[in-house]
Amino acid sequence: MCGIVGFVGQKQAAPVLLEGLRQMEYRGYDSAGVAVRSETKGLQVRKSKGRLQVLADLTHNGADLEGTLGIGHTRWATHGEPNDVNAHPHVSGDGKIALVHNGIIENYLELKEQLTRQGVAFTSETDTEVAAHLLEFHYQECGNMLEAVGRCLRRIEGSYAFGIICSDYPNALIAARKDSPLIIGFGEGENFIASDATAIIRHTRDVAYMNDGEIAVLTAESVDVFDDELNPLEKEHSRIDWDAASAEKGGFPHFMFKEILEQPEALQKTIFPRIREGRVVLDDIRLTEDYVKSISHIYMIACGSAYHAGVVGKYTWERLLRRPVEVALASEFRYSGPLVDEHTLVIAISQSGETLDTMAALREAKRLGGRTLAICNVVGSSIAREADDVLYTWAGPEIAVATSKGYSTQLAALNLVGLYLADLLGTVEKSEYDAILMELQALPEKMRRYLENFEDTKYFASRFFNHDSIFFIGRNLDYAMGLEGSLKLKEISYIHSEAYASGELKHGTISLIEPGTLVVALGTYAALFDKAMSNVVEVKARGATVLAVTTEGFRERMEKTADAVVAVPETHPLLQPSLSIVPLQLFAYYVALQRGCDIDKPRNLAKSVTVE
Repeated sequence: MCGIVGFVGQKQAAPVLLEGLRQMEYRGYDSAGVAVRSETKGLQVRKSKGRLQVLADLTHNGADLEGTLGIGHTRWATHGEPNDVNAHPHVSGDGKIALVHNGIIENYLELKEQLTRQGVAFTSETDTEVAAHLLEFHYQECGNMLEAVGRCLRRIEGSYAFGIICSDYPNALIAARKDSPLIIGFGEGENFIASDATAIIRHTRDVAYMNDGEIAVLTAESVDVFDDELNPLEKEHSRIDWDAASAEKGGFPHFMFKEILEQPEALQKTIFPRIREGRVVLDDIRLTEDYVKSISHIYMIACGSAYHAGVVGKYTWERLLRRPVEVALASEFRYSGPLVDEHTLVIAISQSGETLDTMAALREAKRLGGRTLAICNVVGSSIAREADDVLYTWAGPEIAVATSKGYSTQLAALNLVGLYLADLLGTVEKSEYDAILMELQALPEKMRRYLENFEDTKYFASRFFNHDSIFFIGRNLDYAMGLEGSLKLKEISYIHSEAYASGELKHGTISLIEPGTLVVALGTYAALFDKAMSNVVEVKARGATVLAVTTEGFRERMEKTADAVVAVPETHPLLQPSLSIVPLQLFAYYVALQRGCDIDKPRNLAKSVTVE
């Protein structure tokens, strides 16, 4: 969610900070600010509620702030409403220290009470201001900023990524990290910190990923990293290998639209390198045949769209592996007393690899003795590093808050792993294995074919955009797909939308159907198409307007009953959601466009949720 960028070098810092923050706007935010230190003016802090452009106008794109050392932040409000006072950076009482923070300080009230008794006056409602005053207290106590940071962090409970500057240290940028992403960027005569590589890729591709408990001190010429006891560490460098242009719109009206159209290419990158000589080959993971045969239970843990990918995965894996698969919301998993042991495989799914709920669930699974496999997109992310194995989706940067290619590549990765495990277990017939593998490789081209002509979806969006409540219904894999289609719609159009298993209609949901209600009926799963049709008839009898999504082979039958039909190419039944989700993504996009919504940055949402 919140974005951090820091710079120390030879050139003016403020324009670099603003540029970096602009590249992270997609993460979601409601205020922004920068702090820059200069020789003549000391610490200069500027912050404002609203879009980053407000801050850019306030500082004339950073030109007003002299100095070559600074920090910047985009805030997504947690403690205190979005306003200028609660925006970051926050400053110590003596005005010497400024800091920015991602995460949650869980014991901030206790610390605030202690500091208040010592005469500290607070101006904001945030937990972050507590850290600024606490750091000032320890700095006055010991006279050394690095030591003060170490003492401060030992008293803080919760999650954090900090960027810190002090007027007494004109050339030093300090960073610290626990449970919230932060990377170091290495340049020539300049160095950076950022919560996202997109903020600094225009300046450097040479990065290091900070681990929990680490503190870094950056100057223009050097980077020193320490553990939580201030012992020096050697950090491994990594290289960002994706093109900076892929994080730009490239002439498209929105990142979401661009990323929907990028899905065939993203699928190719996920699938093709992992199929060799008619077999799925996963060089990235170390699941032996003996271990796989010992698995008694599988969990898929995730949040949001990744959770919906897991729901699809449950249906496909149970059919392929003949093992029980449970999909758990990561935010509930570790509090539910999960039954995990050494015979449990836990799949953690996260686009960013920094989703805090998923990371906490992953750690709980490891603590209980389970084996963990991460499916994520960001190389070097926390979840990727902490899991026993990781399978990267290689989707490239995804900027729109509402995921599209992130979700579709997660489905592809789950299909690859499912086939791989089924092959080791011997639970899938060779003929079916070969059929699925052939269709998996055909997915990108079939998706391209659909994306060459989707005018009908665009038209139906213009016809139905003014509905205030929409229901998605489907069975089995169609139900799983409906969960994601419904989420896409509510995320970016703000229409109330819910997905239901069609068989549950009679058990309460059908009471909500009245004349004119829009129902999106999903009938792409061939084995249950007749039942899907009966549910269409059922809601039509109550006056519903039905927009149906089906396959090309079932189009004619569906058109006899539904009010509007979108058809997608056919593939193997277990892979059908990978194609059928695309019109639902496009429908959500065009509905939001018709309603004038901020599609790439929907209200109250963040791309990477790094707090619980």
